[in-house]
Formats: sequence, C-alpha cells, structure tokens
Amino acid sequence: MSKIAWKGGAFEYPIPAALITCGTMEESNVMTAAWTGIVNTKPPMVYVSIRPERYSYHIIKENMEFAINLTNEKLAYATDWCGVKSGAKVDKFKEMHLTKEKANFVKCPIIKESPVSLECRVVEIKELGSHTMFLAEVLSIDPDEQYINEKGEFDISKCNLIAYANGGYYALGKKIGKFRILCSKKEKNS
Repeated sequence: MSKIAWKGGAFEYPIPAALITCGTMEESNVMTAAWTGIVNTKPPMVYVSIRPERYSYHIIKENMEFAINLTNEKLAYATDWCGVKSGAKVDKFKEMHLTKEKANFVKCPIIKESPVSLECRVVEIKELGSHTMFLAEVLSIDPDEQYINEKGEFDISKCNLIAYANGGYYALGKKIGKFRILCSKKEKNS
C-alpha cells in the first residue's frame, strides 16, 4: 500500500472541540471552535481562528480576550448546538444550560461544566483569508478540581475530552504511554 496525493486543504485532525467564550459576564457569547491550539511555551500562547462574519469575531476583536473551554462527552450536544446557532439570535448559555463562571484575569465568563478553561488575552490578530487568527497569551489555566489527582496534577484521562475530525466528534481514548517512556521501553527491548 502507498499513499496517494490529494489537493491541499485544512486537514490536520483530530483537533480539540472547544467552546470559546467572549464578552462580559453580562453580555457574553459562546461559540464552538475546533481551529484552536498551542503556538508557544514561553510565554504560553494559543490561538483561535474565526471567520469575520461570525458573531464572536467582533466581540473578541473589541475586547481582545476570550476563554477556551475544552469539552467532553457530557458537553458534546452543547458543543455541536453552539456551533450551528448564532449568538446574535439566541442566548446559548441559557439554551444549553451552561453556567457562567467568573474568570480570574479576563472579563468574559468561563464555563463551569468544562473540565478545563484557559483565560486568554489577545496579543496579535492575523487576517489569513477565510479566517482571522487571534494569537493570545494564556493568563490562567482553570481546571475543575474533580480532575486533579492526589499529586495535585491535572489528570486529563478522567475528563473524557472530545475532539473534532473531518465533520465528526470523537471521544479521546485511553492513555497508551508517557512522553519519552515509550521510546525508552522500545530501546530496552531492541
């Protein structure tokens, strides 16, 4: 079997299915985005790419901050629903029974039901074509305490996070190894 060549496109899957919150506690919106990820370690930076015609685009551009709320299997329906409805027409928090929680460093709410939220301040805006990339510094990582293990570490394996890939949502599987440990075991067996 060999690989075949397809026309280039946006195809780096799976990627996180996230609920992006923006605005203020009083006037906020939540949107679904899968085009988000890590761009830097020091300072910690992430991005979210949004089409300019989306309702949240102008809110983020005006306030220069947002929160990335990772989603899990319990939030799968809300994640999908918030991706097909416009915040200009409906209060997504209310309709999906999502609880606004006050963030520590940004004015926009984080989602209480999310396993972990990242509070982000925009440092650069890059217009790329169909989407605009909001590069942001991560000011705070806010995990739900139920996902903190006995060592005080965030245990992502307990979250049942979901990912997005090519039009579908997928449950993330079990942990199969640890960074550098898999290679060490293989080298010992060689």
